[in-house]
Amino acid sequence: MKLLVHDYAGHPSQVHLSRQLAVRGHDVTHAYFAEDPGPKGVLHSQKDDPPSLHFVAISIGRPYDKSSLVTRHVNDVEYGRRATEFIKDLSPDVVISGNTPSEAQAAIMRASKAVQASFVYWMQDFYSIAVGTLLRKRLGIVGAIIGWYYRFLERRQLRESDAVVVITDDFRPLAAAWARSNDKVHTIENWASFDDLSLFMKKNDWSREHGLDDRFVFLYTGTLGRRNNPGFLVRLAQECDSGACVVVVGQGVGMKQLEAAKAEHRLESLRLLPLQPATRFPEVLATGDVLVGLLETDAGTFSVPSKVQSYLCAGRPILLAAPSGNLAARNLASEDAGIVVGPQDQAGFAAAAAQLRDNPELRERLGANGRAYAVRTFDIIKITNCFEKVLRMAVNRSSFGKHP
Repeated sequence: MKLLVHDYAGHPSQVHLSRQLAVRGHDVTHAYFAEDPGPKGVLHSQKDDPPSLHFVAISIGRPYDKSSLVTRHVNDVEYGRRATEFIKDLSPDVVISGNTPSEAQAAIMRASKAVQASFVYWMQDFYSIAVGTLLRKRLGIVGAIIGWYYRFLERRQLRESDAVVVITDDFRPLAAAWARSNDKVHTIENWASFDDLSLFMKKNDWSREHGLDDRFVFLYTGTLGRRNNPGFLVRLAQECDSGACVVVVGQGVGMKQLEAAKAEHRLESLRLLPLQPATRFPEVLATGDVLVGLLETDAGTFSVPSKVQSYLCAGRPILLAAPSGNLAARNLASEDAGIVVGPQDQAGFAAAAAQLRDNPELRERLGANGRAYAVRTFDIIKITNCFEKVLRMAVNRSSFGKHP
């Protein structure tokens, strides 16, 4: 098949899938948003990649600003326009698209139909619910009305898709209801490539470069957005003595809040660093003695923190503040791979952090359990098999009858 794997964010797992699909003989183009500031995979050809794998950065020609709702909307519309032009030129057989704002996703779907490509909606979260929750908090009734519009868009997109992939069974009931079909909704949980996340020692080049090789490190990596409460990290830094620190390697609106808190409270134990290249990511994770995740109460119903999959591969214990019913929290609890506290329980979070710091045997057990779970579960061969099955079903279901 001639496939377009469109991952707006350019995340590592989606790149991993594209590589595997290309190895199996598909002609794969992996497209992503050039100006998105979040964590990225290796988005260029490597020496072992087949010639049928191509990478394309779709650019809007200006920085992407999430702080202004109006500017963000304009940029999303412009991105959709640029993606539409690209899809019409490429004319793939199947488009699989995820992590994409609703306006841009709508344009991508229209372009797919225009070239008679089957369309697979890869649902990493309920974008419309996330946006609606945020807007309702910020704008009241006006925000609720705008949120209703986004739900209308997302419902229509699910209904018009040839297949829908959700990352947890928790999403299935609502996704099937919005899609008006149980049969076209498929669950494929997120994963991380443990082959790409080699186990490093605590003392490595990256930890030495940043003076962290001899300190106890609570590490948070990735986007720190509105669904993550930076107050937990501030509290944790305040609890640290001179031998420990909190290191945040990330981007997002929460980083500005941490910068302000660091200055206000003179938190020498709080280190803030930008996102690192994908090639340094294993060293970054190995620098952490405890890896930290955060998810707000409202976000627990529509989101699963994907960073937990990478954390599991690193062989480090995980400290997660999240609703207990969230898939990531359930997995950590069932696999004995970390400690989970409630998303409002800062005191419990600090107590769990102290427990982990004082108990090296506990840290070793939790980290080993997490790595074993990743090796056992994140089987890219089985995962790619599942996606190929979904792609074939999407083609068979499509009204275009475009069978490559």
